[in-house]
Amino acid sequence: MVVYTSRNRTDVSPKRAAEPEAEFFERIAGPFWDQVRDVINEWWSHFPDEAQPGLRSRLLDRNSDTNVFAALWELYLHEMLLGAGCAVEIEPRIGTSGKNPDFLVTRDGEQFVVEAIWTAQRLGDTVSSTLPPHLTDAINSVPSPNFFVSYDLDRAGSAAPPQKRLKAGLTRWLASLDPDQVIAGYERKVPLPRHTWQEAGWCLTFQAIPRSPGKRGDPTSRTIGIHPAIAWFGGEPDRVLEAVKRKGGKYGDLDLPFIVAVGHAAAFPEDEDTETALYGASVEYAHGSTPTFGRKPDGYWTATYDHAHDRVSGVLIVNNPAPWTWTKNTPVLWQSPDPRSLPAPILPTWETAQLVDIQVEHQPAARPTHTALGLPKHWPVGDAFPRRQQSNPS
Repeated sequence: MVVYTSRNRTDVSPKRAAEPEAEFFERIAGPFWDQVRDVINEWWSHFPDEAQPGLRSRLLDRNSDTNVFAALWELYLHEMLLGAGCAVEIEPRIGTSGKNPDFLVTRDGEQFVVEAIWTAQRLGDTVSSTLPPHLTDAINSVPSPNFFVSYDLDRAGSAAPPQKRLKAGLTRWLASLDPDQVIAGYERKVPLPRHTWQEAGWCLTFQAIPRSPGKRGDPTSRTIGIHPAIAWFGGEPDRVLEAVKRKGGKYGDLDLPFIVAVGHAAAFPEDEDTETALYGASVEYAHGSTPTFGRKPDGYWTATYDHAHDRVSGVLIVNNPAPWTWTKNTPVLWQSPDPRSLPAPILPTWETAQLVDIQVEHQPAARPTHTALGLPKHWPVGDAFPRRQQSNPS
């Protein structure tokens, strides 16, 4: 048994908005994605026999993208630990809570515990400014060899919009435009062509953006080139803080160094957000004419809580973990400043961050991440969505 079977795949189109992640990984064709599936199959085979069925089920779960990415995150962590020379036990029976953490790790005769959590950024309050997935897919299916489109959602209806008439209207409008004429007009300050569609309470305004001559006629290219700016939930520090709090006290007393590993999926991840979440926000205090600097007592390790957070020895953060970033994004171990915490072990492929007084000191990894994964530095090799070559007429 494997996760992905070997078969003839022919669909090279990018992921559709309404398509589950598991379905996309299973159907996407091409050498780039064959490499991804082969490595997932191999890494999955390195799990103990009794753990493989549950992990496979989560990787193939078409009802939950979160399940898929959380399983990929655990797959990556497990392989990284094995590649660093560790022995890994899955869901060991340790701790005082009756619950089992993800990994008990043994390295050079010493043991520590790793608990994985994958957390994703969510859309904010302006969800109405984004299109429903099926409508996005409908627009992207409109043939548009010469133009991208941008759009503004002026009004959202209460019922599903009639996609057939929307697509037909867009097709006619785009086919009526000459990209070279639009470019020439734009250079004379003529506004780009616009098209407004209204029906069933919906109103969208489209703008046609000419493709450059060398990029016209690619059938794999999406029609939507620019989505409107959307608001995200702020509070990245809060998301990291809540993730660590959720896992940090889950297993009671472990009597071993305990690392919470956070797969941090975010649009614009910043070390400053993690620093604030774990060590507290940096603040300037005015005392007369001489300002002093400190930290607010609002970080995971620096705030006052009813229960101690010294059980967590470190928080391992990887930003936007996914197969195409596995060899590129370096894990960072944020170490506990609490003197009661057991010291967190440091693997050679981990950067470290440590609070010294009120400053955070960073140390680079001793080795590149890909060396622990057994993969080339620039894996996967090739283009995820190579442009199809157009045949020259004879």
